[in-house]
Amino acid sequence: MLLLTGATGSIGSRLLPLLLERGEEVRCLVREPRRLGERRVDVQIALGDLGQLSDPYLVRQALRGVDTVVHLAATIRDQPPNRIEELNGLATVRLLRAAEHSGVERFDFFSALDAFAAQRTRFFRAKWLAEQAVDSSPLQTTVFAPSIVYDHSDPWITLLRRFSFLPVLPVSGDGKAAFQPIWAADVARCVVAALGLGGGAAARYELAGPETLTYDQMSDLVSRIAGRPRTLVHLPLPLIRSSLIAIRSLFGEAVFATWEEAELMEVSMVSEGGTADAQALGVEPRRMSDVLETS
Repeated sequence: MLLLTGATGSIGSRLLPLLLERGEEVRCLVREPRRLGERRVDVQIALGDLGQLSDPYLVRQALRGVDTVVHLAATIRDQPPNRIEELNGLATVRLLRAAEHSGVERFDFFSALDAFAAQRTRFFRAKWLAEQAVDSSPLQTTVFAPSIVYDHSDPWITLLRRFSFLPVLPVSGDGKAAFQPIWAADVARCVVAALGLGGGAAARYELAGPETLTYDQMSDLVSRIAGRPRTLVHLPLPLIRSSLIAIRSLFGEAVFATWEEAELMEVSMVSEGGTADAQALGVEPRRMSDVLETS
């Protein structure tokens, strides 16, 4: 039995069909089973989310009979009353420790490129904390550290498309942070390939796409493919920060973006190895423009 968290996200929704095709028995930890679509009848369901992993009963039920955990679930904003640090860091540690005491053999975890203790953003610092725990686990572990992951209709791409309806395309900061965007479907294929390698020493894969693009270049690319090329206008970070904090205080969690999300686009995510790790898993990542143009 394989426990999959984050099954309704960009990567998870691409990964789940591949796991089922290869005959895996899958249990999904999800808050809203309906978001699994037609796949919800093909899997076991454990009702819960990252904020509930402090509940030992829920975790025991989710891990019952499980030999492999693929932990994709994460958040890039606070989900009151829980903060990013608890949802991305402590929740992973709780799930990992429970797995160690439940007969689980393998734990696969999604970190992020350039996650380290002194990073400027809370998201990356929380991911670093979780990765340290995974690295020290006696279980067979695999860490995937991707650059920015995208898909045709994920929230980030959707937001950029909506911004392209404006007369100009707003970009927070200087837009110079560099990324190696990788398609969610390519990431899912990497996970399946790594699972197929079976047992062995702890492994870590940096997953990156075949080209390096700045935030400016990605924003321009999305608007052009949407058929609405726009002039980019850079907004000062202090203005972005104060504006997004004020909007969130007025509209709560329904806001289109938070400061934590905007700040992520100021942190470059580039692997020196480029696509080497993905290629070692038999996956040849596609260029962002090629993927989005076929939507």
